[in-house]
Amino acid sequence: MSDQKNRPVEILRDGGLKAAIWENEREDKTMHNVQFRKSYRDQDGQYRDTDSFTSNDLLRLSRLAEQSYDRIKAIREAAREQEPKERPRARDRDRDSDRER
Repeated sequence: MSDQKNRPVEILRDGGLKAAIWENEREDKTMHNVQFRKSYRDQDGQYRDTDSFTSNDLLRLSRLAEQSYDRIKAIREAAREQEPKERPRARDRDRDSDRER
């Protein structure tokens, strides 16, 4: 397994808050998940992460959630643009040509 699969596709930050966007392939579909964490220093000065937030973090956290949503939407749109265009099925082509007449 490559290291690339074990890393988020993007990390958004606001101070000590971060949103990690993960991409997972399941049954020929790409799913995106977001993990929210908060970094802090413990008593020994070591950096730690938690998934517990104070009331003062909530507005910034909601903005990170919105930015994550926008970023995932942009990732999906970029992926769609790179996909080859599907050719219309014969039945659909016939129906479209009938409409033009």
